[in-house]
Amino acid sequence: MKLDEKVVSFFESCNSPVDKEGYLSKKGELKTSYQKRWFLLKGNLLFYKERPGEKDVIGVIVLEGCTVQLCESEEQFAFSLVWSEPGLRTYKFAAEDQASQESWIKALLSASHSYLALLVVDMEKQYRGEGRGEARKEGDLCSERHRVTV
Repeated sequence: MKLDEKVVSFFESCNSPVDKEGYLSKKGELKTSYQKRWFLLKGNLLFYKERPGEKDVIGVIVLEGCTVQLCESEEQFAFSLVWSEPGLRTYKFAAEDQASQESWIKALLSASHSYLALLVVDMEKQYRGEGRGEARKEGDLCSERHRVTV
């Protein structure tokens, strides 16, 4: 998918809320070592740059249609973004610690249109009182989330 560079740059820098931000190490496609980058998650777009506050965006990853998976790597706390469509790149990341890894995975799992659509359906059911006779177990939606691709 081709994205207009000016639109991407504007969206990254505008005052829209940031869902998550922080450092991750990203494995390069050509330079296969891990490089520490500053990441900003806004909606289903994951922006990255050299460091916080820097104006220039190095890249953006459109998260729609991907799954988040733990992966084996020379780096600890690694995970990857994988697309089922052939020919699309798999991105590998490493967090600084387990808490950061879990936090990023949770944010990335929640970053898709399909996940938000699932939340809306669930809220509509609750609003309409469907399933009143059945007590909803806490975590029902969480188990659904893990079956949804980003």
